[in-house]
Amino acid sequence: MVEELNITLPDDWHLHLRDGDLLQAVAPHSSSHFGRAIVMPNLKPPITTTAAAVAYKDSIMKALPAGSNFSPLMTIYLTDKTSPEEIKLARRSEVVYGVKLYPAGATTNSQDGVTDLFGKCLTVLEEMVEQNMPLLVHGEVTDPKIDIFDREKVFIETILQPLINRLPKLKIVMEHITTKDAVNFVESCSEGLVAATVTPQHLLLNRNAIFQGGLRPHNYCLPVLKRETHRQAIVSAVTGGSKRFFLGTDSAPHEKRSKESSCGCAGIYNAPVALSAYTKVFEEAGALDKLEAFTSFNGPDFYGLPRNTSRVKLTKTPWKVPESFSFSFGEIVPMFAGETLDWQPSLI
Repeated sequence: MVEELNITLPDDWHLHLRDGDLLQAVAPHSSSHFGRAIVMPNLKPPITTTAAAVAYKDSIMKALPAGSNFSPLMTIYLTDKTSPEEIKLARRSEVVYGVKLYPAGATTNSQDGVTDLFGKCLTVLEEMVEQNMPLLVHGEVTDPKIDIFDREKVFIETILQPLINRLPKLKIVMEHITTKDAVNFVESCSEGLVAATVTPQHLLLNRNAIFQGGLRPHNYCLPVLKRETHRQAIVSAVTGGSKRFFLGTDSAPHEKRSKESSCGCAGIYNAPVALSAYTKVFEEAGALDKLEAFTSFNGPDFYGLPRNTSRVKLTKTPWKVPESFSFSFGEIVPMFAGETLDWQPSLI
């Protein structure tokens, strides 16, 4: 029985750090477990320009603990008004590593997102091909007539497949995949051009977790958790050793009162438990030998970045997840609050 693992320091290829007090509160959790992170741009107002991304990076750096080597990799928010020139600026900046597509209204702070991808963004997407700039996709349609559990599948059929047909050289990351349909789609595409991030919650929980013994707002995220058959398909894909899938927590902090309300926010705060949770998935699948590639190799390889040289130790030492983290502005409830996890990470 394996009691200890020593792996290359992982990166988080999909992270929400927020800003202001929330940023100050959560940055230490991610920086203590990850070397780098692709930081989402859905602030208020959103990060739509390279200049704004540079300023946001400066804010993140100031929020990190003294001596931290954590590197935020910035993104800009694609809108109907984004210009090809902005993509050139982003590539030259050496600060921006991706452009995020939020269909308008798909998730938290996405009201400024794209309303007509092919009609209003085609020249920008063509420039992204030229600049080898990845498109990071929140893959759900927003048509209210489409069942919320089907929105990823319909997005693949109506937006993503036509996009790849039109621009086959565009690098795409399908973020936080939740369905067997997404697994099949990513595996059908050219390796090195289309990949996917996978969250701890979509590997460990199915949609029953939202309703177990009552309404569980801290298990509510977007894309919403799906059926057990979909969870199993994602686990099989991730633990099977494919290079097309890599770690992206989608850790999304909200204050407790914003989650436990009459209209609760979508998002699961998993940064403090993510490495423990991913290790649990690979252990249960009998695939601990494939954990390091998923957490530490596939992401940088896709983005064309060097792998980290630092290492992290995972020790099989049970620990109890705090019920919440308290700050001056309120509380944040983490994933698996109050539960015991088997694996504990520590930087070497």
